[in-house]
Amino acid sequence: MFRTMMHGKIHNCFITEACLHYIGSITIDEDLLEASGIIENQRVQVVNVTNGERLETYVIVGERGSGVICLNGAAARRCQVGDKVIVIAYGLFNEEEIKSLKPRIVFVDERNKITRVLQKESPLTYDSVN
Repeated sequence: MFRTMMHGKIHNCFITEACLHYIGSITIDEDLLEASGIIENQRVQVVNVTNGERLETYVIVGERGSGVICLNGAAARRCQVGDKVIVIAYGLFNEEEIKSLKPRIVFVDERNKITRVLQKESPLTYDSVN
């Protein structure tokens, strides 16, 4: 059996741009993607902490170090610049892969700069990566 499991998350980051007239997706700073293990074109869920909206889209790599979190296309209607969001990536894993799965949670400051990365080391704990 395969289960859908969270493998990477960018927690409480802030929308820096909303670009309605674009083909779709979310643009994310390459530093944040690398730290979270999320890759370009991967499907992600975006949870808007500010207004309660949830949506799914795919990732476009943004400029490294820019702090960019930009919702593009129709998704831009579901947020405003400054909204706090959580970006969650899931994957399909079999029972053996789940045993060694080590999801990463990336925490950021108000400019979307990484402050801490946690990586799950056991079923009940997270250990700091940096």
